[in-house]
Amino acid sequence: MAEFISAEEAVQLIKTGDTIAISGFVGMGHPEEISKAIEKRFLETGEPRNLTLTHLASQNDGKSNWGLNRWGKEGLLKKVQSGHWSLQPDTIKLAVNNKIEAYCIPQGVMAHLYKAIAGKKPGILTHVGLKTFVDPRVEGGKLNSISHEEVVRLMEIDGKEYLFYKSFPVDVAIVRGTTADENGNVSMEKESIALEFMLLALAAKGSGGKVIVQVERVVQAGSIPPMMVKLPKIAVDYIVVAKPENHWQVPMAEAYNPSLCGETRVPLKAVAPLPMSERKIICRRCAMELVPDAVVNLGIGMPESVGVVSAEEGISGSMTMTVEPGVIGGVPLGGLYFGTAVNPEAIIDHDVMFDFYDGGGLDLAVLGMAEMDETGNVNVSKFGPRIAGAGGFINITQSTPTVVFCGTLTAGGLKIAVEDGRLKIVNEGKIKKLVKKVEQITFPGDYGRTSGQKILYVTERAVFEMRPEGVTLVEIAPGMDLQKDILDRMEFKPHIAVDLKPMDPRIFSEKIPMGIGPEIMAKNGNGSRA
Repeated sequence: MAEFISAEEAVQLIKTGDTIAISGFVGMGHPEEISKAIEKRFLETGEPRNLTLTHLASQNDGKSNWGLNRWGKEGLLKKVQSGHWSLQPDTIKLAVNNKIEAYCIPQGVMAHLYKAIAGKKPGILTHVGLKTFVDPRVEGGKLNSISHEEVVRLMEIDGKEYLFYKSFPVDVAIVRGTTADENGNVSMEKESIALEFMLLALAAKGSGGKVIVQVERVVQAGSIPPMMVKLPKIAVDYIVVAKPENHWQVPMAEAYNPSLCGETRVPLKAVAPLPMSERKIICRRCAMELVPDAVVNLGIGMPESVGVVSAEEGISGSMTMTVEPGVIGGVPLGGLYFGTAVNPEAIIDHDVMFDFYDGGGLDLAVLGMAEMDETGNVNVSKFGPRIAGAGGFINITQSTPTVVFCGTLTAGGLKIAVEDGRLKIVNEGKIKKLVKKVEQITFPGDYGRTSGQKILYVTERAVFEMRPEGVTLVEIAPGMDLQKDILDRMEFKPHIAVDLKPMDPRIFSEKIPMGIGPEIMAKNGNGSRA
């Protein structure tokens, strides 16, 4: 039977040198009560020290001190191995300054590693990561100069290359749920995503470690229907009942929104339309790649808004949007809400979603593009002192038949306007994003060229496609000068399609909807499976 203890007592169970696995995804699923307690204990006593922290995704807003940022203290951490780094500024600073060992492993691989650890398996063998920065022939997932551990190695089986990612023991798993009964069975009815709660608990159990669960309430034994129990008592050692302010459904944003977990459904008019901007232009063009009955993934950042555009166009119910922490259906949201959806149809576990992705379950993915180079490589993971990490980007881009990368052509002060269906550059960005060579390879262009995938690169003023001959300019926005506004704003010259055409002028209209619904619905359905 699980023991009910305070957060202060819980963090006394964490010893110097332990490896910690902790749940959460951006603003959801993080056990904040326990993170507050570990920060307080370390600042007051200097203990514990030299922890290894592992997690699938960042858990913070990138600027405030909550979530995993509370763990970003010199001395508290020795090493971090995660799928995504972007939103934890203090931890990133430690990595950049060589104060901790730092590794980035694809998010889905991290999920499957925990599953391997739970079953006492040596690791994970997969194609995911080949030719990217996690390939040991490139960087081996190492993010700074003091990180020397070989966390991944290249193997060949039956003439094919694979990457082997090594398992590690988990001493303490820290996760959260909604309700615990007196015996320690835990349900998650008010969580907006199912995440890796069970996965981390079993990884700790498989390692002989401890499992600590944060919940918001306790009920009588037997009160939770068996099918609602997501963490059974056999996988739970300790339970911490959180203060209400430390157990918001979406920290820093909303205590509870029933439309995120399926308790209620709201009219889609409740989803605010996007204002006209470069983001809307890009997401409208991306939305034109949608097809009926397709299964779609939308990445973090700009791609989030493709779901909003699909709602504006009245087509969101005609395909199934998914987000990697396990949300299926509904309208995906962004910002602190990224990873959730309004009116989801199903919410499955994090690792199971990546089983589906890795197995080719997606028809289309729309993902960000911070940098792209002349060979079609895309970087979203590292820029100078900024470490973003890969998240689910590598799993998704290497397993999906149609991938649309999106981002502005330039950055750093870009301002645009639309006039009479034409694009106008009011202020040009100072930074070129289409460069000679990307700083880090998160998606290898050669992989896309040889895998048979359809690869598009969408910006506010031009669309490029990966063709057999290489990166090819295929569309240009109305109002743009090919040389001045596009080629001069790139560090390389792309191939130019003989059938170069203008981008659809409706994209540059203030009208909502822009009217692509009928032609989307007239396409042959189910994406590449047609």
